[in-house]
Amino acid sequence: MLDEHVRRHTPGIDGRQVFLDSAGSSLPPQVVLDTVTGHLHREAEIGGYRAAAERAEDLDRVRTSVARLLNAAPGTISLTDSATRSWLDFVTAVDIRPGQRVLVTEVEYHSNAVQFLHRGIPFDVIPSDAGGTLDLAALDRMLDGDVALVSLVHVPTNSGLINPVREVVELAHARGALVLLDACQSAGQLVLDATELGVDGLTGTGRKWLRGPRGTGFLYVRPDIADRLHPATVDGHGAEWISERELRLHQDGRRFELWECDVATRLGLGAAVDYLLELGPHRVEDTVRERAQRLRSALDGLGGVTVRDPGRDRCGIVTFTVDGVAAHDVRTELSRHDIIVTTSTRRSAVIDMDRRGIDAVTRASPHYFVCDAEIDRAVAAVAEIAGSA
Repeated sequence: MLDEHVRRHTPGIDGRQVFLDSAGSSLPPQVVLDTVTGHLHREAEIGGYRAAAERAEDLDRVRTSVARLLNAAPGTISLTDSATRSWLDFVTAVDIRPGQRVLVTEVEYHSNAVQFLHRGIPFDVIPSDAGGTLDLAALDRMLDGDVALVSLVHVPTNSGLINPVREVVELAHARGALVLLDACQSAGQLVLDATELGVDGLTGTGRKWLRGPRGTGFLYVRPDIADRLHPATVDGHGAEWISERELRLHQDGRRFELWECDVATRLGLGAAVDYLLELGPHRVEDTVRERAQRLRSALDGLGGVTVRDPGRDRCGIVTFTVDGVAAHDVRTELSRHDIIVTTSTRRSAVIDMDRRGIDAVTRASPHYFVCDAEIDRAVAAVAEIAGSA
């Protein structure tokens, strides 16, 4: 358990609501709120350019903080406006030649999948094993010289499953394929060591488990493959115009960044990452897993409620259905009790939801600041809904 002080540092904890949607957009700690609003006030006083210049070193330190979180070098980090933007920056920079294809998991996220469809990039789906986890034996059979990239979702949007990473990387690299890890739902709740995992790219967002502002994200690129990537979009921040017909791409993470950004929220991302680093990522992971398992076990014991999380290794996302009650109605009824959850629907993970025959699930995601009494209150409310169905 983390200390009570994290609750005191969170303005959104008011004794009334039970917040179980950190997999959507979490409650920021006070330091993040102060950082963002403080910079906006400074922009209003002296203008955006001068305010940004005052914080130039702090902006550079945001990359350093993200790098510390991932056990990576600062030069491998690019700061973006979302996990999706980061993912797109990597995928569009990969040289996928005619005849090559991509492999995706059954839990591929819709924003990722639609890009392959939109761009006409062929992809095959790696099946899951009987427990719902990516089937490593099947992946081994599917890898050949025609696979350019494995798009690996670490934690899906619609369940608490955790996919293996290091094993996927070893198989893919042995066949010459790159691995891009979508860590949108794992960054901030699970310890991520990009160097140890060996992934070629890793993408994340600030607004979920990191407790940062919306409109923030980051991209990690393994240094050994950086020169093989060709950014689809560059400006005068990511490249230097050195003569009339010549440019030079920066050799660090700036090559994937654009000059224009929201400085206030980017500083807020740095504050959120620093807050997590101070708490300790291992401590946070242990607490989040414990919070989720307490909720999952309690829900599993309720009549008329089915926990829908597959896999053997599970994280802070807890999904469930209530017999005879639509997921959105469960969410609405819980909201009347000031219990904040969300839903995951078929459109967000078509392959996985169709395979499991589910249209929608209610998704609860307790962060480390959620206490026992709040989890018990949520369980009692779900029991009431199930009992009234």
